[in-house]
Amino acid sequence: MTKEEHHEYTPEEENAMIEQAYQELLQAYLSSNHRKKVEIIERAYRFARRAHAGVRRRSGEPYIMHPIAVAKIVISELGLGSTSICAALLHDVVEDTEYTRDDIAATFGEKIASIVEGLTKISGGIFGAKASLQAENFRKLLLSMSTDVRVVLIKMADRLHNMRTLGSMRPEKQFKIAGETLYVYAPLAHRLGLFKIKTELEDLAFRYEHPAKYAEIVSLVNETDAHREQIVEKFVAPVRKKLDAAGFKYEIKARVKSAFSIYNKMENKHVGFNEIYDIYAVRVIFENDDDALERIKCWQIYTFFTDGHRTHPERLRDWTSTPKANGYRALHLTVMGPEGKWIEVQIRSRKMDDIAELGYAAHWKYKTGVYEEETELDNWIGTIKDILANPEPNAIDFLDTIKLNLFSSEIYVFTPKGDLYTLPAGSTVLDLAFAIHSELGIHCMAGKISHKLVPISHVLESGDQVEIITSATQQPQPEWIQYCHSAKAQNRLRAILRRDRRSLALKGKNIFLEFLEKKGLQFSQSMVSRLVSNYHLSSEEEFYLMLASDEIDLKAPELQELGRTRSSLLSKILRNPFSSKKKGGKEKDRKKQINRKEVYVLRPGDNPNYRLESCCRPVPGDDVLGFVDDDENVVVHKLNCTTAMRLKTAFGSRLVATRWEGKADSFTATLEIEGLDRLGMIGDIANSVSGEELGINIRALSITADGTVFNASITVQIDTTATLDKVIQAIGKVKGVRNVSRVS
Repeated sequence: MTKEEHHEYTPEEENAMIEQAYQELLQAYLSSNHRKKVEIIERAYRFARRAHAGVRRRSGEPYIMHPIAVAKIVISELGLGSTSICAALLHDVVEDTEYTRDDIAATFGEKIASIVEGLTKISGGIFGAKASLQAENFRKLLLSMSTDVRVVLIKMADRLHNMRTLGSMRPEKQFKIAGETLYVYAPLAHRLGLFKIKTELEDLAFRYEHPAKYAEIVSLVNETDAHREQIVEKFVAPVRKKLDAAGFKYEIKARVKSAFSIYNKMENKHVGFNEIYDIYAVRVIFENDDDALERIKCWQIYTFFTDGHRTHPERLRDWTSTPKANGYRALHLTVMGPEGKWIEVQIRSRKMDDIAELGYAAHWKYKTGVYEEETELDNWIGTIKDILANPEPNAIDFLDTIKLNLFSSEIYVFTPKGDLYTLPAGSTVLDLAFAIHSELGIHCMAGKISHKLVPISHVLESGDQVEIITSATQQPQPEWIQYCHSAKAQNRLRAILRRDRRSLALKGKNIFLEFLEKKGLQFSQSMVSRLVSNYHLSSEEEFYLMLASDEIDLKAPELQELGRTRSSLLSKILRNPFSSKKKGGKEKDRKKQINRKEVYVLRPGDNPNYRLESCCRPVPGDDVLGFVDDDENVVVHKLNCTTAMRLKTAFGSRLVATRWEGKADSFTATLEIEGLDRLGMIGDIANSVSGEELGINIRALSITADGTVFNASITVQIDTTATLDKVIQAIGKVKGVRNVSRVS
């Protein structure tokens, strides 16, 4: 660590810095309306400071600055009290020092010790080196949370501070931590209603994963700032007059989408920065003393905006009568502003705004008097316990069902008796049946909505009133899984189907063992694993099930070649998909060792020192990461590739930071083009790419027209993304072309 990387303090300066940070924490606590328990916080601080004495963070600062910072987030941004502050100050003591849980319990009591223990269980990030450990650590997190939700809230604060200080970590560590943050922590923050924390986590992760794109978007936002303020002020001027005349006390804020949200929209919609219409947003926050008048005032302000403005009919959102599951309440509308810009308007009372930004922590702000710390997340805890009651045993499926159930948008549906059920968006009649009762799901035949029969696969919408039709003879079928969008329905259905699958898989395994015996071959696990990979199956069980169902023929070449020489088809079939081609029996001795602590330079050419993955087809210039396979070869993915997301979270220790060097002509990229059709359009597009100015080789070109509109696809041979940008610009200049975007 060089002196330039952090300021070196004298012991006196360091002590003063630590004490000042602690005093700021204490002041934040004293200004809250929690019952003042300064003495126990003081003891926890002194205890943690002794425990971490002499230890430093990678940035060079004393380690105790981290627990103090986490505790400050806990009180200032989450609104928690003395128990959580003490647990935050002590959260790394059991893991990193010689002190034990019993020491914490003896000194600070069982409640604080229990929270610290919960935090210690899930330390080191959600994910371990293996997929099964991912799920196990995640399950520990959720089990801890269902006992005391403060465990996960303090963990959120810990992750937020780690992200704020991520710059001192090595690049491959930054990838892993940023990947975890986007995969788990940001969605958790969203589900808990911690909007400010969720936005900051996403932007920080985006900044480290795509630094160039982050800088570009921030620059574009800053460049358009003055113009945006003019448009917004012109838009709200007549509304201000109406608010003043009606006697409102209010505040109007202009809001810009976060850099991460802008990037996501640009990527998903294949549009440029200037084409994102909802980059503009206006928030009206009004003061309100009477909760009974809150909704009426929201709708009154709504009329001030709709008078004289064109509204977007499909973008009205009323969260005032039915709040989101995380407690969010507001009235949203989108209206046409100056210069033809759509502007989203969010109307909130001051209380609504605080809850939207701070989540459940804001509820405490509106309690009267002084109170003991407590949790108001009973519904959230109930959801967690419902999932854990019958957890999916497969590790990755467990992660996916958790994300499916907790991190998605919700819909609200009713039974014939008027009971309200909250389900993930996209849920079907079958999901509702299982949500009401497992037996209802097992025997579900159809549904009835507005006196009309619908199949079990029918996707429900908010407000539907659904009657479940059952039959005693109906039994669950494997294809029902594709109709289930909630964790409860999937878990219950899988449990039922698994009983039959076990006996069928056993039959398939016996068929395979008899087949090997006839060929005089010895069964081995690696043999099955490679066959599973060759058939692109998800598990060994799937292979046996297909054998038992005659979906895999024993006469297939893949099975007939078993036992032949290694130069036969077997070596092609059974090769580990992560491994490179082997050139001899002593290859293992000649493996190159990749230094994972240094940036790995990717050299394109006739003999590249890496392998590209077909899932995302990166080219020189793309933001990429390297993954070291079993043979110490570097496999390259684009950073935003879905496979790369999994690798970042599951195999952090095998990642290497990478950069491109030089260029090559062996890369292809595909572009999609949209525009207004005319005679000679395809010729002009081809000429813009392969003409004298660029001279780019076209590998494929197709075009279809529907009336006056055309859609085209073109694959070009390039050397870097810089060349690809020139191709996109050249095509964009062709008369009639409206949009050009890269798809691979």
